[in-house]
Amino acid sequence: MPGIASAATAVVIGHVAAGTSTIRVGSGGIMLPNHSPLVIAEQFGTLESLFPGRIDLGLGRAPGTDPRTTLALRRDRHAADESFPHDVIELQAYFAPATAGQTVRAVPGTGLRIPIWLLGSSLFSAQLAAKLGLPFAFASHFAPDYLMVALQEYRARFEPSEALAAPYAMVGVNAVAAETDQEAWRLATSLQQQFVNLRRGTPGRLQPPVDTMDGLWSPMERAGVEHTLAYAAIGSPETVARRLKALIEMTSADELIVSGHIFDHAARLRSYEIVAGLRQSMS
Repeated sequence: MPGIASAATAVVIGHVAAGTSTIRVGSGGIMLPNHSPLVIAEQFGTLESLFPGRIDLGLGRAPGTDPRTTLALRRDRHAADESFPHDVIELQAYFAPATAGQTVRAVPGTGLRIPIWLLGSSLFSAQLAAKLGLPFAFASHFAPDYLMVALQEYRARFEPSEALAAPYAMVGVNAVAAETDQEAWRLATSLQQQFVNLRRGTPGRLQPPVDTMDGLWSPMERAGVEHTLAYAAIGSPETVARRLKALIEMTSADELIVSGHIFDHAARLRSYEIVAGLRQSMS
């Protein structure tokens, strides 16, 4: 996808981890049907070995691309999709301590404690995360419809595991913060354009903001984008704090994963700075 730095996720994680010293860095996430579990185990085993205690591995089930590209990534797309639960279990096994007679091992990877998250936008991954006793993240930043029912399913069906004793849920949210509501909504037009182009089948690089979206979308497209952004937090620090606090109260989320598609890099940094500074006021 030309507008997202997702082609070589492990490489990008290594770059970010090398440029930081304390924060955790992870995938949000690796689309496992596109990859061999052993390859992912060794990639993230390498990252964990280079940056101990700082790496998270989020796994998704969707292909994340068009059918032809999916076929090029992994030849038997149907088999890969059907085998997702097995692939997750296989990946977990590569991180477990080696056993006698084990012939296939992740090197590095074996014996490393790398947190695995399951990511989803429907009920499938919520149910699988509950069954395997793994933390779960819901992609409400682009798929809001099943947010509450997926969290309910996950919490109701959760089975404790060695990885996790109780349910632990993360919620995805678009956050665009600026000094005023007006400026934030102007910045957010880049995200609105991106969603419109995605629905038209013409995804591309993030576009500069515009003063108005009038003439750039149809009434139906506008309604679709506004529905997608139902949980978005766009506005001044006060507005964003209010929106995020309401989302946390509604979902009882343990964490938020914040997405901020802002064209200007300085404005993007400022947005994340504002959001990070709101944590205390929302607690």
